[in-house]
Parts: sequence; C-alpha cells; structure tokens
Amino acid sequence: MFISFIACARALGSTKAVLHGTLTPVTMTVTNANSTTIAPVRQKLSGYDFYRQVLGSPRYIVAPMVDQSEHAWRVLSRRYGGQLCYTPMFHARMFSDPVNGHKYRAEQWSTDAQDRPLIVQFCANEPEHLLSAAKLVESDCDAVDLNLGCPQHIAKRGHYGSFLQDEWDLVHNLISTLNTDLSIPVTAKIRVFPTIEKTVAYAKMIERAGAQMLVVHGRLRDQKGHKTGLADWDAIRAVKQAITSIPVIANGNILYHEDLQRCLDYTGCDGVMTAEGNLYNPAILASSELPHTWAMAEEYLGICREFPTRLSPIRAHLFKILQPSLPHHTDLRTRLSKAGTFDEVWDIVAELKVRLMEDEVRIGEEGMGERDELGYKKVPYWRCQPYFRPELPADNGASGSKRKKEVGEMEEVMEERTQQKKRGTEEGKIAEDEECVKKVKEFATVEVA
Repeated sequence: MFISFIACARALGSTKAVLHGTLTPVTMTVTNANSTTIAPVRQKLSGYDFYRQVLGSPRYIVAPMVDQSEHAWRVLSRRYGGQLCYTPMFHARMFSDPVNGHKYRAEQWSTDAQDRPLIVQFCANEPEHLLSAAKLVESDCDAVDLNLGCPQHIAKRGHYGSFLQDEWDLVHNLISTLNTDLSIPVTAKIRVFPTIEKTVAYAKMIERAGAQMLVVHGRLRDQKGHKTGLADWDAIRAVKQAITSIPVIANGNILYHEDLQRCLDYTGCDGVMTAEGNLYNPAILASSELPHTWAMAEEYLGICREFPTRLSPIRAHLFKILQPSLPHHTDLRTRLSKAGTFDEVWDIVAELKVRLMEDEVRIGEEGMGERDELGYKKVPYWRCQPYFRPELPADNGASGSKRKKEVGEMEEVMEERTQQKKRGTEEGKIAEDEECVKKVKEFATVEVA
C-alpha cells in the first residue's frame, strides 16, 4: 500500500481550493499496489499550515461559550463576520460516557457541512476521557481545543479549566495525547499568570506538548464576575513574541468593532477572539454600525426555527442581545423570563420590536456615537451595545455575602442534581425543581471560558 501525494502537493503550492469562503482541508488518497483507490485520508497539518490551509487564516473568531456558542448562534455569528467558530465547552467525561454519553451529545452537540471551520472545545483532567471524547467528533470538525481558561467555581470543583494551570505535567499529557492519537490538530485556550515570565513559560510548554494554535485570554484566573477588569494585552503580546511556530490568538477587551484592529495592532497576534462582545452585539465582527436589538433577536430566532435549539440558550441569548432594551419595557422582561415555549418568546420579541420602533421615532438618535464623560459611546437603548458590569459597593459586596454564599451552594446543588439526572438516578428527578433553576439564573452573570 502506498499514498498518493498529488492533491497534497497542489494544496501546499500556490493553488488553493476555496469553499464557502474558507480553504478546504488537505486530503490524501490511499491506494493499494494495483492503484485501486481504497479511501481518502485527511492529512494532519500543523502550526501555520493548519491555520492557513484548513482554517483559512481567520482573523475574527467567535469564542467557546458555555451553553452559548451553540449551532444556531454560530450560524448567526458567521453571517456577521465570524471566520472561525468554537462550540460551547463540553465535559469530556460526560460526552464520552459509554452509558449516558449519547444523551449528553444529543442535547449539546450538533453541526452540519456549512458549520466550518469549527473547533470543538472540551474540558478534561484525564487524557483517556479527553481522547475518547475527541474521537467522537474528529470527523465533524477541524480541531479539538482543550479548555484551560474556565475560572468558575464549578471548574474548581470539577478540577478542570484554569484550575489545571499549576499542573503542567498533566496539561502537557492532555495535549500530547491528542497530538499523538487524534487525526486532527489539538489547540488550547489559556489565561495568563500574574507575571509575564510565567505566562510565556506556560505557553511554551503548551507549544512543546503539541498544541497547533494557542488562544490567550489576557485575564488572571481570579478575574471574573465583578472582578473581571481589563485583559492584559502586554502579556498577550509577550506570548506572541515568544511563540513563533504556531498562531497565537488574542482574547479580551473587545467592546466595539474598532477594538478588533486595535488589539491586533498592539499584540501582533494572528487573530482576535471575542466572547461577550459577540453575545451583546452579534454583528461586532462585521461592522462598526450598531444594529437594532430587536433585529438581531428576530434574526436569531429565525435561525432557531431552522436549527432547533433548546429554550435555555435561546432565552439566555435574548437577555444579552436585548439587555439595553428590556429595562425600558419591564413587563416584557418579566414575560420573557417566564416564557415556556418558542412561540411565546417569538411573540414577546415581536411586541418589543413594535415598541422600540415607536420609541426610536419619538425620541430620535441625536448624539448617537458621541462619547460620554467616561469615554463610552452614547448609544440609544434600542441598539446593541457592550455590557459594563456595575461596580461593587464600597464594602466590596460584603453586605451581600450571605446571598452570594447561598447562590454558590445552590449552584453546587444544581450541578450535583444534573450529574444524578444524567446517571439516571431517582434523585436526579428533582433537577427539574423550578425554584432551584430560577434562583441560580437570577444571580447568574455572563461568564465565558
């Protein structure tokens, strides 16, 4: 048996095949001694060959977002400039579980031929679980990403995400296992350390382990919720300068479209990734124009009709897209929070559209785009805009410590009940407790990996 490299030589040369605006994966043809074709084999590229020939040299990238970068959202994001999309973070052990994994996959994972280029992200702390999960998707995506950035309490409790960043041997093993045994490349997404030196050393270790692309979120593990703060572009730039064999993607501080180029110019990175910026303005990658909130919500719901989507992510998306609008129509905000069917949600958005169009005619948009005293753009509430977390009170929220403790405990209870439900136990039935769901969501803040 031998391998014909004709297609590979053409793809690696000056002639490149283009499909749907991106470069097609390079393939090889396997033949036997009689020159009979047996099967096409996809060549596994690395570093910049992978970035250019498989991913199509993406500059604008939509981040992996827990329960938020689902198939329908990726369709919307690609319409508005998303050149590469990630799936939500999947739990490798649950995804590959031999008993209940099929249920988890059916609920969480979907794609199609147009959903490319695509990277599937997993969290894991066992190389075997990670490889098993990755093997289930390697034919339907372009790479598998290891989440090393999730800062949430649930990640600490589950021992994954950014809570692996002090276990370099384990991280190396996770990445090298996929690099050796997977037919597609492995990539990684990290957070920075307090010092640039340690951040660069960490990135180099990940490069040596076999990651073929690295996303650097310029925030520390402790920067989350009200403590999110600014991402450190200097740390990202230092990583880019130190890592030369694989592409480096910057993540953090993208509020408006013009921030994309500012970030690329400052850090020198190959591309820039946005998470919250994309959630609150799905058109952020396409233009500096701020679209109407109702128009984006309406378009997203139209996609959800074509690509059936669970109500939970639909509502979550709408609360972010409509975030500036709903405080001016609180009755609809209340109805949206209680909506139990897609048709109810559709009717609420339709009614909000009518009201916001009337508001725009009545109030007008004079002064739109001007800067306020803090330097932020003045944007009317019927247009998509960034979300700025309110500052904590002078006591740093100490007066609400009991409340926050209750929320943390409730999140733990909900996670345990979810696990029980997926194991099919009787106790899992109480995971449907509406009061628990309501309480968790009431205090939830937007968090991405």
